[in-house]
Amino acid sequence: MSKGTSNTAPWRRRLALLAGPLAFVILSLSGIDGHSGSQMSLMAGVAAWVAIWWMLEPVHLAVTSFLPLVLMPFLGIADMKVVAAQYMDQVLFLFIGGFLLAFAIEKHGLHERMALFIICRIGAAPHRILMGVMLTAWLVSMWISNTATVMMLLPSVMAIIGQMDVHFSSERQQQRFSAAILMALAFAATIGGMATLVGTPPNMVFYRFYSEHYAQSSDMDFLQWFLKAAPLSLLFLLASYAVLYVIFLRREQFPAANTGHFHHRRQELGAWSAAEISVLIVFLGAVLLWFTRDYWVHVFSNPGWIQDSTIAMLAAILLFFIPSGKSSEPLLQWEDATRLPLHVIFLFGSGFALAHGFEQSGLNKLLAGELVFFRDLPLWQLQLIIILLIVVISEFASNVASIQLMLPVLLAVQQATGHEPLALLMPATLAASMGFMLPVATAPNTIVFGAGRIKTIQMMQTGLILDFLGALLILLLCLIYW
Repeated sequence: MSKGTSNTAPWRRRLALLAGPLAFVILSLSGIDGHSGSQMSLMAGVAAWVAIWWMLEPVHLAVTSFLPLVLMPFLGIADMKVVAAQYMDQVLFLFIGGFLLAFAIEKHGLHERMALFIICRIGAAPHRILMGVMLTAWLVSMWISNTATVMMLLPSVMAIIGQMDVHFSSERQQQRFSAAILMALAFAATIGGMATLVGTPPNMVFYRFYSEHYAQSSDMDFLQWFLKAAPLSLLFLLASYAVLYVIFLRREQFPAANTGHFHHRRQELGAWSAAEISVLIVFLGAVLLWFTRDYWVHVFSNPGWIQDSTIAMLAAILLFFIPSGKSSEPLLQWEDATRLPLHVIFLFGSGFALAHGFEQSGLNKLLAGELVFFRDLPLWQLQLIIILLIVVISEFASNVASIQLMLPVLLAVQQATGHEPLALLMPATLAASMGFMLPVATAPNTIVFGAGRIKTIQMMQTGLILDFLGALLILLLCLIYW
């Protein structure tokens, strides 16, 4: 997600503001295809401008996202009607529907009940709480955004930390436990989002891009992604748990604590409310329809017209009609929907617009010709280069922006090499979620770091190990499937 720019020094912001237009002018006049001011040169300039502002963020990411909408029609690259249509693609409704489901889960407390259930079952020893928090965040973030997952679970996690602090004999134990648990929350949410197409925005960006450019392929949908990515996600979760345990908990003699507080809080929740049951039914119904779409969709006259986004919006609409049990009030009201993160929707749209511009101007074909030397590399080496490059980029730029920038380039690489599209695009998408080192690398990192219980060096050291392990696991996935 977007990283804040409020702490950027004024002179740095001015330089960043100038760097984008300057790169546009240089590339536009460079004549990368031998003709200064050609559509290819202009499109390269637009992409460079957007990329620089996405990475340096002199303005909010959403503001940068409007640049293709304005520049491409003025420069004669694409019709405004066509560019604007990219900002409301069907995949965006998969994102919108997923967020509305998340709002309902949060509004009626289903996430807290799940967290308390797992912790009470696992126990209150520090290493057990670590696993409980990670398992909860991992499961929840498969279905709702990583940011929403962390925001929903953070109050419960902070309550756990506060409760456990009184059992520790030193400030060192308090600090190390709280740092481990907070990082576990952020990292597990990120890892869980990798498992499903709706779990994190980069996955949905990939899905739309793949569906458009490889429409003839039938090897990617909700179920196919899950079958490939979920095992990777689970292995990465276990590896992350081991890393956090070894670094923060193994050498400390933490005193045991009982689960009384958590059992008491769970008892306070009481019996399941009608609203909780209704939200759970809608949620599980959406998941079931996503997983089985290939089997039931053929009963309709035009099965290709029904997408995962159709199911997401069906579930979301039902939330506005099903009563919550409180008089006649529905599970969701329109006031709840006003929290939708429009800036992320616009960010999606701008990436789709850039991809269209690459194709419309012929820039993708030019890149394919220039990248012909990749044909000489073994596939696994090419995959490793792509994974490591995107992991580094995603530490400094938005994960969504990282994959938006790379997908058109990887399309050209795939055309130049002839490799199976998924063999390049899927590992790149998974790598875009790998930002674990820096507090500003992902929104979950930023949120937990803001709690004031994590030292920067702790996150950097732990995140470096996880970035490395994540890259190796993604490469392992590639070796298994491709």
